[in-house]
Amino acid sequence: MSTLLVTGASGFIGSPLSAALGAEHEVIAMSRKRVDHPGVTYVSGDFGSFEDLGRLDHWKFDAVVHLGAVLGGATERDCMMVNGEGSRCLMRYLIDRGCSKFVMASSIGTVGNQSVEFRPDVLPIPDDHPCYDRDGYGFGKFIMEEVTKYYWRQNQDIDVINIRLSSVVPEEVPSRRPAGVRPLAIWSLGVITVMLLSDAIRAFSLAALAPRKAGVRIMNATAARAWAAVPTADILQNWWGEEVDLSYYRLPGNELRSAYSVDLIEEELGFSAESTLNYLENLRTT
Repeated sequence: MSTLLVTGASGFIGSPLSAALGAEHEVIAMSRKRVDHPGVTYVSGDFGSFEDLGRLDHWKFDAVVHLGAVLGGATERDCMMVNGEGSRCLMRYLIDRGCSKFVMASSIGTVGNQSVEFRPDVLPIPDDHPCYDRDGYGFGKFIMEEVTKYYWRQNQDIDVINIRLSSVVPEEVPSRRPAGVRPLAIWSLGVITVMLLSDAIRAFSLAALAPRKAGVRIMNATAARAWAAVPTADILQNWWGEEVDLSYYRLPGNELRSAYSVDLIEEELGFSAESTLNYLENLRTT
């Protein structure tokens, strides 16, 4: 049985993830709001405060799943301080106490897709696509990813997986219907890059429990299929015209593929968003 720390443990993903992991492992759930699940120990606190982190001194952690963050729409300062500096505080505290496995919740927004000015270098967007963010949220997540690389350079035996997570929707009644051709707007790529909650929980669980592998990796986490009711190329061409190469989506079998590559997370963790793919297939056939 592993001892796992989950930050942001009262959140939309953090709460059910803590419950799922707590069924077989010792889970310490850190959040400013109470978490109450069997087998899960709640610790009140802010992951960016060394004073609050001191409340964790009792445990020796095998791994952390760091979900705590401010989300898109937060101020530029909060994006930098919470997602960047707060994550640095957490990693420094845990490394100093012997933790060597880190699963960090990054975002597909790291590339800068919030802006209508964003154009990807290549499609599908690779795991390590550069950050072209203009509003603070993506850059704050990019800072977090760079912090993990910084600490790996100091401690090259640590294992870090930065998960660039897609939009996540509830299981029972997804709040977003698969998209058709629509005008380009802020966060447009997030509208067609979606996973059901159960798949997000499984992605983080697999990452946390995978055998330790020294290094820092960035992994896109979404369904291999776009959250779309029409071919992906039709949607992207409507947004970007001939500014990007859409030839990948013209190949047989790729017509509905995601705008983001998911090869690495499939190869290393054996993860595919099965529930999401089944949901989309059922929509298509009914």
